[in-house]
Order: sequence, then C-alpha cells, then structure tokens
Amino acid sequence: MESQYIQRHHNHNPTHDQCSSAIFKHIKAPVHLVWSLVRSFDRPQRYKPFVSRCVVRGNSLGIGSLREVDVKSGLPATTSTERLELLDDEEHILGVKIVGGDHRLRNYSSIITVHPEVIDGRPGTLVVESFIVDVPEGNTKEETCFFVHSLINCNLKSLADVSERMAVMQDAVEPIHPYQV
Repeated sequence: MESQYIQRHHNHNPTHDQCSSAIFKHIKAPVHLVWSLVRSFDRPQRYKPFVSRCVVRGNSLGIGSLREVDVKSGLPATTSTERLELLDDEEHILGVKIVGGDHRLRNYSSIITVHPEVIDGRPGTLVVESFIVDVPEGNTKEETCFFVHSLINCNLKSLADVSERMAVMQDAVEPIHPYQV
C-alpha cells in the first residue's frame, strides 16, 4: 500500500541540487484522531516537539495561510515562516512549504498523508510524510536527507505517542468493540 500512496500523493521531482524522500509511521490510533493533530496548521506544537510557539497571520486557516513558528533551542534554527499549500480533509492530505525564517532548509516542501489501516485487529493509521529540499552549500545530499529524516522521524514518533495516548483515553470513555474497524 505504501508505494500506491507514494505514487498518488508524494511525487517530488528533485533537481541535481535537491534531495527528496518519504518516511512511514504506523500508529495504533484511529485515523480521525491522528488527522485531528496533523491538520492543525495553527497548532503544530501539539505534536511537534521542536516547536515552541506558532502564530498564524490573519484569521484564515485556508490554503495560502502563513504561520510563524518559533523553534526550540538545540536546532540550527530559531524561526520558520510556513505556508499552507494543500489541505484535503476527505483524503487526509496536508502540504506545507517553508517560505522564510532563520534556518538552512531552502525550498523545503512537505506532504503528509494519513491513511486508515488495521493494526492488531484495531483501528490504526499509516502516516506518510515526504519532502523535497535544497541541499545547502557545504553539505551532501546524504547529510541533508539524514538531517530532515531525523526531524521528521522525531515528529512522527511524537505524533504516534500523542495519538496513542488520545486513543487510550477515548477507549476509557468509549470502549472499541472487536467488530469496529
């Protein structure tokens, strides 16, 4: 299934001075819980551990909306300005492009898709996040991809932790029956 999702939603065409990749994460929580976190363009800090603050410019949360993200210390960045490029609640697709900020991720775009699956007989979610970014001068494609992979893996692990805690709390209120998938 992963390859079908890549072909359908995650087509990046990197040039010779860019790198691109996709990362997968299986989460033991239903798709609606995971999507509720991912689609919160105005609150990425709900699951992204390196975001300390986020302010959306204007009152709109539609395509073209901009957010100013403050990055926690420890990363080679302090701020990031990001634009919402794609938001599809039916297909569970979110696309974001970095358009400014104090960091080295130039021409960075990512697409994250969220897909229902069954894990251990229970509702689960497959998350696919892909990206494309320029390779900074002085770095190799491998170094750049490794850095971005590390950030995304950290974000996806946190997304899984938060989603799975939410699912456990929901189960305590509304038990999931074996026939519900």
